[in-house]
Amino acid sequence: MAVSKGVQQSGPVGEALPAGELRISPLFPLALGLVQLASDPLDTALQMQAIRELQGGEDSNPDPGCAWTGDLNGVWQLHRHPTFAPLIGTLASHASQYLEGLGFEPNRVALHIQRCWPVVSEAGQVVGRHHHPNAHLSAVYYLNGDGSGRSGCLRLFPPRQPNELVPGLAVGHDGPIRPESAATAHWNAPWFDLAPRAGLLVLFPSSVDHAVLENEDPDDSRFSISLDLVLTAPKAIDGEPPEYLAPHPGDWQAVTC
Repeated sequence: MAVSKGVQQSGPVGEALPAGELRISPLFPLALGLVQLASDPLDTALQMQAIRELQGGEDSNPDPGCAWTGDLNGVWQLHRHPTFAPLIGTLASHASQYLEGLGFEPNRVALHIQRCWPVVSEAGQVVGRHHHPNAHLSAVYYLNGDGSGRSGCLRLFPPRQPNELVPGLAVGHDGPIRPESAATAHWNAPWFDLAPRAGLLVLFPSSVDHAVLENEDPDDSRFSISLDLVLTAPKAIDGEPPEYLAPHPGDWQAVTC
């Protein structure tokens, strides 16, 4: 039996291979959406000022080491605030484009903003690892940040690590997978860090665990806006029932207890 002469790290699946060559191809990728928007400095300044007013003097959540998040402080409908509504409308349109990029038929899906809230991270503050089980699509928009990561990267965790073969090896702790190798970074990375940049919109499935690393900039607060979105069927026409997706909220009926 011939032994493989080398390893090629990626390539189209199904195409003819050179004799004796092992090719490793990525399958089932996680869809991370990125849009760099041209933010207006004056609008951004007004939005950051409005967020400070909505904070009402609070600066943590409530542990001093945790960033202030509006959803836990009664500020969860930022999309209805006149200072933010035009921006949120733009972000939502990109969320619709994200769905089309994944192959969704626009006329068979209704996308809803479920909640939208600001996040302010002061120096030394973090947001712990979590996900959003009540939503389908999540997004974050950065009002400031220089791309260096000093103000605290968004850290995304893989849903599972099938390429580590033996569960737990990819997290390190002196296991046999070399943490410094390019192959490990490509196939068994324990997380992915994304640095904040002013005007950057990030979209990802709500089921993905994520966290925010420490703001290491002593002279700057990090401002961002988070969104949770939900997919339903479009509003029923002529009584035709939806399939696969939850019915449109306009077709629901509240039950009085």
